[in-house]
Amino acid sequence: MSYDLVLRSRRAVLPDGQRPAAVAVTAGRIAALAGYDAPLDAVVDEDLGDVALLPGLVDTHVHVNEPGRTEWEGFASATRAAAAGGVTTLVDMPLNSVPPTVTVAALEAKRAAARGRCHVDVGFWGGVVPGNLGDLVALRRAGVFGFKAFLVDSGVPEFPPVDAGLLERALATVDALFVVHAEDPGSVRGSPPSPRYADFVASRPPEAERSAVATVVAAARRADARVHVLHLSSVAALAELAAARADGVRLTVETCPHYLALTAEQVPDGATEFKCCPPIRDRDNQDRLWAALADGAVDCVVSDHSPCLPELKRADTGDFAAAWGGIASVQLSLPVVWTQARRRGHGLADVARWMAAGPADLVGLPGKGRIAVGGDADLVAFDADAGFRVEPGLLHHRHPVTPYAGQRLTGVVRATWLRGEPVTGDAPRGRLLRADAP
Repeated sequence: MSYDLVLRSRRAVLPDGQRPAAVAVTAGRIAALAGYDAPLDAVVDEDLGDVALLPGLVDTHVHVNEPGRTEWEGFASATRAAAAGGVTTLVDMPLNSVPPTVTVAALEAKRAAARGRCHVDVGFWGGVVPGNLGDLVALRRAGVFGFKAFLVDSGVPEFPPVDAGLLERALATVDALFVVHAEDPGSVRGSPPSPRYADFVASRPPEAERSAVATVVAAARRADARVHVLHLSSVAALAELAAARADGVRLTVETCPHYLALTAEQVPDGATEFKCCPPIRDRDNQDRLWAALADGAVDCVVSDHSPCLPELKRADTGDFAAAWGGIASVQLSLPVVWTQARRRGHGLADVARWMAAGPADLVGLPGKGRIAVGGDADLVAFDADAGFRVEPGLLHHRHPVTPYAGQRLTGVVRATWLRGEPVTGDAPRGRLLRADAP
């Protein structure tokens, strides 16, 4: 049999672990897996040698912001950055675009903005806000992968938070995955204007996450619904999560590269590029978060790519209270996590599980996130031993503001393939994905 493409690597990361292998591709799908030296007939046969071959990453937490705030980020720039970072599928959050994705009409406006501009495959979350319970079933039927809700102020007025009662009613309205920004507004304190990072962290204490997780768990238990806790930063919530899972609550949880790589101790006062919500916490918390990831208490790692206009970061004043809370990192997530993971004794198979298979499973994309026969040939050549210095000017994000500027990271994405075609940044080939409604 002749194949369109064969990729060979001595470090292919397959579902059963890392080993030498050849991956054969036909019509955009993985057609066969063979030994590294197996004779295979192909139009293109490329030997990566010791450069690892990973499944394309799946990032289920990306704020593209188009339409409405395209000056912050757009589909062309966000998906180009994603591909450069080894991400071949992303799911776009329902804010901070205008309109937010809380109606079918808004979803169609989002799809119209994305069509023909995406370098990777893109799906969409819907949103839950006061007043749109009647839209949830139609949004689910229209193909959103689930619904996002905030328990605390989202930072934009068009996407207000929900209280515990409204969250529970939403969970009972539609059979779908609900992903929740879990910080308790009663525990979040107003932060006075200050360049001190310690003041900002104190305004969003660990108790805010623990209390909000308890609210989410209680609602999910009563509604017998499936829920997912977004961007866990504090280990204070882990006991609540473990107890709920043991009790049969259908619950998953993610964390983000910045919580695994950055610590409060290293954030200089006035360095608002480090601001995100929930905040980056101390080193002891980070060590315990890594332990939770290693033992399966945390299910996956996604970027929470949340860019804005540079002036909204308030670098001129260094005021953490006024600065936008978000870190743009979709291009850097893989090397950021790998740099830390290898130091802690983890392998590439672990990273692929956390950043590819785990997020794909979360949103129900069995053909993504793993190198397996029949799946999409979304693949990444990753030079796991090469190092580089983060130069903001080389990032494809619309505004290259990053807390990683100047850092030395390990792991370089050498090439990315989407359904067997190399992503070069020229012709966008990404598809707009729809979730199957029950």
